[in-house]
Amino acid sequence: MVAVLHVTQPTEAGVGVYVAALAADQRARGWDVAVACPDGGPLTGDLAAAGVPRLAWPAERAIGANVVGEVARLNRLLADVQPDVVHLHSSKAGLAGRLALRGRRPTIFQPHGWSWLAAPPRLTKATIAWERSAARWTTLYVCVCEAEAAQAGEHRLHGTYRVIHSGVDLHRFRLGTERTRSTVRPRLRLPPLAPLVVCVGRVTRQKGQDLLLAAWPRVRARCPDATLALVGSAESRPALPEAVPDGVVVAGPTEDTWPWYAAADVVVLPSRWEGMPLTLLEALAVGRPVVGTDIPAIAESLPTGCGTVVPLGDLGALADAITFRICRPEVARAEGAAGARYAAEEADVRRTHEELASVTARVARRRN
Repeated sequence: MVAVLHVTQPTEAGVGVYVAALAADQRARGWDVAVACPDGGPLTGDLAAAGVPRLAWPAERAIGANVVGEVARLNRLLADVQPDVVHLHSSKAGLAGRLALRGRRPTIFQPHGWSWLAAPPRLTKATIAWERSAARWTTLYVCVCEAEAAQAGEHRLHGTYRVIHSGVDLHRFRLGTERTRSTVRPRLRLPPLAPLVVCVGRVTRQKGQDLLLAAWPRVRARCPDATLALVGSAESRPALPEAVPDGVVVAGPTEDTWPWYAAADVVVLPSRWEGMPLTLLEALAVGRPVVGTDIPAIAESLPTGCGTVVPLGDLGALADAITFRICRPEVARAEGAAGARYAAEEADVRRTHEELASVTARVARRRN
């Protein structure tokens, strides 16, 4: 039996969903699994439902003097749990975990988007320097797409890498039909027939909702009855303007995003950077075309014929791509059908979990 401790600071959205599903799968394999994370967020409830022990690890997203205490608390948890493998998810756990462990225990680090992509420009060089230094304490890097591994190579992060593509729960994110679209919209208090564009994700600079809102008046100028729904929690009030454009619904967070995908005609990912956005795979699985920005993770992960990518920051191109699809529903339906076929054949999360179980067991054998 393998003993694994997963560590994460994010407890919602993509990383939270990923960790909850992975921990539940490893628990079902009979492994001794626990998750260290802050209180709150959907992750807490998901772990409880799966019978996965949760260890309270207070940690903040920002990096500052708080890191010293976070490292000390994590050291105490590690002393109590004594796992065979520690699996660190995202940048804060990657920082605190590797400072706490310093190579004394097999360590998997999964960045879910490299830390320097989110760092202020003045800290980019220091962040890359830290990642290079921490490589010596990293037994294995797991990247969610080829682009993420390539970014590590570009910045000379030496180590052992394994690309394991993210997957989606095809039972939860089942195919949506025209009938389900008309059924779910009244429940969401949305116009029954108007073109609907949906953007799912934390409202933050990374996810680029500000770019989408800036482009939206151009869409409305050509499609006056179109509606845009923003689905996700806001990290800070400045993430959204005080007055949103006409035709925009700020839906806030939800535990079940499937109805929003099912209601949509088009799903938009206007992100500035990503690891591998689960929202992209979820939209494809439900059968909805995707318009995303031409950043490495999205460009690599969006199959041909399932939508399109546009240059980051090109508001005209973003508006054109959205308008093209909502004004030509036959194109949107064809792209959505292609996306659903791709998800069914290539993006089943069970395949992701099998690969992760294999590499984790291999890392654990190094300790034993």
